[in-house]
Amino acid sequence: MSLTKEPRVADATGPEKPTGLRRFLNESHGREPFLTNRNRVLWYGFLAICLIAGAWSVFLRFTQGLAVTDLTSQMPWGAWIAFYIFFVGLSAGAFLLSSLVYVFGMYQFEKIGRAALLSATISMFVALAFVGMDLGRFDRALSTLIHFHWTSPLSWEVRFYVMYIVLLIAELTIALRLHRGLVASAKKAQRWLRILGTIGIPLAIVGVHGGTGTIFAVVKARGMWFGGLFPIIFVVSAMVSGTALLMAINYWQARGAGRKPDKPLLTGLSTVLLGAILIEILLTFYEFIVPLLSFQENDTGIINIQTTGPYAWTFWILQLGLGMIIPAIILLSPLKRRLGWVVAAAMMVVVGIVGVRFNIVVPPLIPPIIDGYPFNNYFPTIHEWLLVVFFVAGGALLYSLVSEWQPIHEPESQTETDTEVAA
Repeated sequence: MSLTKEPRVADATGPEKPTGLRRFLNESHGREPFLTNRNRVLWYGFLAICLIAGAWSVFLRFTQGLAVTDLTSQMPWGAWIAFYIFFVGLSAGAFLLSSLVYVFGMYQFEKIGRAALLSATISMFVALAFVGMDLGRFDRALSTLIHFHWTSPLSWEVRFYVMYIVLLIAELTIALRLHRGLVASAKKAQRWLRILGTIGIPLAIVGVHGGTGTIFAVVKARGMWFGGLFPIIFVVSAMVSGTALLMAINYWQARGAGRKPDKPLLTGLSTVLLGAILIEILLTFYEFIVPLLSFQENDTGIINIQTTGPYAWTFWILQLGLGMIIPAIILLSPLKRRLGWVVAAAMMVVVGIVGVRFNIVVPPLIPPIIDGYPFNNYFPTIHEWLLVVFFVAGGALLYSLVSEWQPIHEPESQTETDTEVAA
């Protein structure tokens, strides 16, 4: 693998030293660049446009409150909560994928280990930004830690989030130090990665994303929420979205850096993705068939809204089409031999899971829970969409800057390879 790069010519005073912001970039330390110069300008220019476009909506949210949204007292949750659980799922899925490397020793996926941990960390920050914007009182965030109720899923969830974020940062720090050869003992660092990953697996499954599903599952008054299957669906969907996201990131980062994407890595990840999609299809089948056969009015009413109502396109096109059926067909057919189709399937899944999250949050809130009240109607306003653009672009910017500064996407060092063989 080679990069087109003009060599620097040393003068009489010694080699040229990078100045300004360039001294923080990977290439200034002899590491592979995150992006080529041309792609760097295009990428950061695009993110700047997104941030500028969304900044006004963020300002209006702080000054005008929820008046800039289509939310009401009867329709309290909308797009921002949907994206909150979407990014929590991305985080949990990315972390579980990193555990395949650091806990279960599947070192064929080692190249995405650090990227998975960074994606998981930033996705949690973006998720919390969305729920913070929905609630609107960031100054009361500490109250959730000070006050606690044993029977409240939200009380538990806040504490799980804090423990999870601390664990992610610690594991990412160790993984980066191991890769850069800054640890006293590579075997000890690898052991700590395994310990933290082992602790993180039940934390991510039961506490973080399963816990997020529990917040919905305990609400008896809302059809299609109440039930023990709901947290399991959240976890499987997280694995689907996290794997798909990392496949897309790995492919486009390699292209942006002027490298050839790693086909064996992406092919291996596509197998994991296919398995998760098939499990999700099975769970979705049971999620719908049980209430339909039992004629549960609460649930069947929501199913009718999802499948034939104004949001039917999000169910048929996004959730089932892009999120499950089309990617599964691609990955089960000869098309899987072509890398472009594999990555296209992964990107479809990421978009499709947005539809899954929207259908989780919005349709169950449409029917009134008090007799005589009208049915609710909701569609995100332009300011809701622009705020989504702002936070997604902010997360992408943070990921990019860390990747410019640290060897997130660099090939594995010899130290790590030796440790893996010894393990």
